[in-house]
Amino acid sequence: MSDSALLARFDDSTPTQAQLRVSALLEAIHAAAIEGVRNLHPAFRSLLVVYDTRMWTPQGLLQRLDEAGGRADPLPKPAKTLVLPVCSSSGFAPGLVEVCAAAGLERVAAIRLFTAATYQVAFLGFAPGFPYLLGLPPELAVPRLARPRTHIPAGSVGIAGGQAGIYPADTPGGWQIIGRTPFRLFDLGREPMSLLNTGDEVRFVVIEEARYQELSQW
Repeated sequence: MSDSALLARFDDSTPTQAQLRVSALLEAIHAAAIEGVRNLHPAFRSLLVVYDTRMWTPQGLLQRLDEAGGRADPLPKPAKTLVLPVCSSSGFAPGLVEVCAAAGLERVAAIRLFTAATYQVAFLGFAPGFPYLLGLPPELAVPRLARPRTHIPAGSVGIAGGQAGIYPADTPGGWQIIGRTPFRLFDLGREPMSLLNTGDEVRFVVIEEARYQELSQW
């Protein structure tokens, strides 16, 4: 991938299979404790391995990674399930009208469809603690905004393409926002810092704005 990074890709797999294979390879390389591997960056269908070029040639490290990968077990693991409250009142869901129009659904029906699904964290990226979630009902798949918003509040739940995601901090963003959770996705003072991690399952439950305000004080 560069003079100090190798990239493993799983383009021939379904999204779920790719996520399992990426997670299995990540665990196997961690377990191998290969000296000189500086960072591992899992993504939707790939794993980036950043290494010390003073210790490895690309060919030498590739052989070592192949050995570790041969012990990878891409079978589903027991998942941690988190239930996240989400408020979809109009002030918390600026993209919901557009999502409903694209899906041909009433507001209540769209929210019910979204919260009926179980989602899986494919990987964390974009910002610390931002989960890319698989499992979005295809009826709700909508494209990113043509012009990203300059400010998305922390906790905002968004849709883009066939995925859902949650913004862990106030940032710009181009996803359609359909609600907001009062739970803090990323906290430097917490261990682990990220509330969600790769492989976790996520369910959403609807709350009213008064309950959102109550929970946000915790």
